[in-house]
Amino acid sequence: MTEQLLEDLPKVIAELEKKCRENPKSVSAFHHLGLVYMKAGRTEEAISSLERAVEIDPLNGDAMINLGAIYFGLGKLDKALALNEKAISVHPEGAQAYANLGLIRQQRNELDKALEAYEKALQYNPRLATVWMNLTSLLTMKGEDERALAAARKGLELEPDSALAHNNLAVALYFSGEYATAMKHLDKAKELGYSVDPNFVARLREKIN
Repeated sequence: MTEQLLEDLPKVIAELEKKCRENPKSVSAFHHLGLVYMKAGRTEEAISSLERAVEIDPLNGDAMINLGAIYFGLGKLDKALALNEKAISVHPEGAQAYANLGLIRQQRNELDKALEAYEKALQYNPRLATVWMNLTSLLTMKGEDERALAAARKGLELEPDSALAHNNLAVALYFSGEYATAMKHLDKAKELGYSVDPNFVARLREKIN
């Protein structure tokens, strides 16, 4: 977040708060205010505004998804899960809700359900790079090395400057026995600012040497 944006936030918030007071039925005003509150780190107010948006329009899937993201960040996975499932019931082809659902399921160690959700997300939007990255880690956890490698390559293809994508590919290559190439991508991940696991680096060097 730039300094200019930080300086502008109080003004933007004041304007949106005024809009909400003048039009207490405006879904867009409350939704937008909730997003700006999120950027400002005013979590409780963001929750209140987004809940108001959903209250006004129970079919507002985007507000549900954003509200779910806040609860996910707070570690309230049950609430995040319920909101994304509700968003899917409203918009069954919503890729982002399925993507979020997969991440929540993965956090709860419900790997098969997480996989199903990620696959649904990619069915509706195959260009969601973060889903390919999350899918890589999930498939690695499940021991599906060939599929994990394919997912890792797709994630890097979509976001070639992503440190996480390079790290994921390094891990997938390691489990596929391509140690030298794995080290190249691990070095690139470090160059891009990723905090790589020193134990993994040590294991990889042992394999190369």
